[in-house]
Parts: sequence; structure tokens; C-alpha cells
Amino acid sequence: MPWLDAALLGLLGLLVGSFLNVVIHRLPRMMELRWAAECADLQRDAAGGAATAAMPVEHFNLMVPRSRCPKCGHQIRWYENIPVLSYLVLRGRCSQCATPIGLRYPLVELVAGALFAWCGWQWGLGWESLAWAGFCAALLALTGIDWDTTLLPDDITLPLLWAGLLVAALGVSQVSLADAFWGAVGGYLSLWLVYWGFRLLTGKEGMGYGDFKLFAALGAWLGWQALIPVILLASVIGALVGIAIKLRGRLREGGYVPFGPFLALGGISALLFGPQALLALIGLA
Repeated sequence: MPWLDAALLGLLGLLVGSFLNVVIHRLPRMMELRWAAECADLQRDAAGGAATAAMPVEHFNLMVPRSRCPKCGHQIRWYENIPVLSYLVLRGRCSQCATPIGLRYPLVELVAGALFAWCGWQWGLGWESLAWAGFCAALLALTGIDWDTTLLPDDITLPLLWAGLLVAALGVSQVSLADAFWGAVGGYLSLWLVYWGFRLLTGKEGMGYGDFKLFAALGAWLGWQALIPVILLASVIGALVGIAIKLRGRLREGGYVPFGPFLALGGISALLFGPQALLALIGLA
């Protein structure tokens, strides 16, 4: 019964979406703490290992501390953290201080639930649907993080790349290992060449290395045949969004528009509709 498989995976997607909100919010902060600790170690080494004043260790990861309101510090109770439903019951506000809760939280949960449900409808309950659901979840997390911080963490992009090669090797993703391998190679090298070409011509960096790794991961999951449709769709939509943001005067400092969210959108679109449909959408097929 496809509808039952879709419903079960959709419920799982809502729960995963709630966790993705935590990842989007906390992983960049965890990276900052890691970098600060590494800088402190380098400074200590540069000082010849001289003793420094002990600094309190902040226990901060994806599990602790428990979620709380950033305004009043109210600790979120379990029944206030039910995906989508709690947001509706609370009317999008903190139960203690009535501070508005960002609309992105339920949206991430709903999108994750919809994508998981589609995987369940498409492949039923099994390893293939779970693999593609994980692929979608990783892209959602990367989208939120890159949009907020212009960072694409290796903690997600590299496991996503290796997972794409692994599921191809195991025959789970219906993409041959050869197509996945050359997709990863082509994805990385293509943007690497664009990066260096742009830098040599302008003296500026047009994108980050995280974009190379993400595009390589998309190639590993979708095969080399999807690279051109994905990059074309990402470029067209990214350019339109960038122009709209610039016209509204809302470009962030430095004029950066993160490219990762549009690569992720291209990857999910290729999964949902197929590479040829993307080319037809752009008018090249």
C-alpha cells in the first residue's frame, strides 16, 4: 500500500525535520567553538606552552543543552516541540514571553515530511527510500546552514559524498558505481575550474570549496548525467534570486549570495523530476 508507506515515512520526516532545525541552528555554533579551541591551542603553542588561565568548557552539541527560548530562556517542554502541531497550538509564539517563533521551523518540518513521504510513495519502505530520504535531509540541513552563514560544513558534505558512492556500490540507489564515481569527480572539478578561472580573471573568490564538495556529492548520488541540468537550474534560479535581493537592497555584507541552497534545490529537483525534465524546464531539451 503506497499510501501507508508514504504516511509512515512522512511522519518520520516530520520528526527528522525537527532535528534538522537543531542541526541548522547549532552546527555553525559548534564549528565556531571548535575553531576557538584550536586558536587557543595555537596561541598556547606559540607562547611555548606557557600556562594560561583555565576557561570554562561549554557543553554545547546537538543534544545538550535542551532547546530554550533565546529571549527569555524558557526551556522548551516536550509537548511544545511536536513538529508543526506545537507551532500551531502556540500560534507561533513562545509560551512564556510570546516572542515570535520563526516560520522556518515548521516549514523545514513540513518540507522534510513531504520529501520523506514522496520517497515512501516512490520506493516503499526499504533501504532505497531511506537512502534517498537521508539524501534529502542532508540537503535541507545544508540549505539552511549555507543561507544563514555562507558555510557548507564538511561534517555534512563529505559524509554525503561518501554515502552516495557507497549506496551506488551496494546497488541501492540504482546509479552505477561508475556513474557515481565520475559524477563526483566531474562535480568537484567543474566548480574548481570555474573558481580558479574567476579568481584569475577578477582577483576575487566567486564561491567556496564547500560548493565543490556539495556538487561532487550530488554527482555521486545522481550520476554524472545529472550534473549539467543541476548546475544550469541552480545558476538560473540563483541569478534570479540574487537580482531580486539586490533590487530590494538586502544583499549581505560583501554582496554574497550563497550558492549551496540553489545546488541543493537542483539536486532535489533532479531526484523528483529527472535530469531531462530539468533541461526541458530551462528550455534546453
